[in-house]
Amino acid sequence: MGKDKLRRFAEISTFENVLQLEEGHARKGQWHPQQFENQHPLVLELACGKGEYTVEMARLFPEKNFIGIDYKGNRIWRGAKTALEEAVTNVAFLRIQIENIEAYFEPKEVSEIWITFPDPQPQVSREKKRLTSSRFLVNYRNILQPGGLVHLKTDDDNLYAYTLAKIEEHQLKLHIATNDLYHSVFADEILSIKTYYEKKYLKNNKNINYLKFSFD
Repeated sequence: MGKDKLRRFAEISTFENVLQLEEGHARKGQWHPQQFENQHPLVLELACGKGEYTVEMARLFPEKNFIGIDYKGNRIWRGAKTALEEAVTNVAFLRIQIENIEAYFEPKEVSEIWITFPDPQPQVSREKKRLTSSRFLVNYRNILQPGGLVHLKTDDDNLYAYTLAKIEEHQLKLHIATNDLYHSVFADEILSIKTYYEKKYLKNNKNINYLKFSFD
């Protein structure tokens, strides 16, 4: 591991808006009073990377609380540091493996989930690691409030098709499906947030897929 990554790992351990692994367990069922000191809706971004989407959503919606979740601390460092420097207080970051998410949130504690440009895990042998595979959908159903929404933004056409099939398989409620977001009527203020990687995809004329669904 390079010196810069080591420095970032050391630094995030001092950030008040970052919880890592075991220390996050204490927040289960207590995110509102202990982390945010309010009762605003709790929104998660999974595989948040550098946290650009998490922080920008927090800026746009001060009446909600946002938690970016990823396992790579050197990436989380960027979003967490930006939030601290700009005093964006309705955002936090959680460094965990996403498959363990139910250990950190009580049933019905979360109002909404965003999955933005996750690793599509294209190999058949890694299907269970896709963030919209059946085992993850069960996790999301358990922690979401009734009617809670799940959003997927991806440049990967196969992951988009795979998720559509999972929505049908599990008889979920599909609200929006488009395989070309920025040439659709759905590209509103929040969907037009662009991460570093999304900007690269768009420069290469890659279409962006978007799905919104719930467990109603």
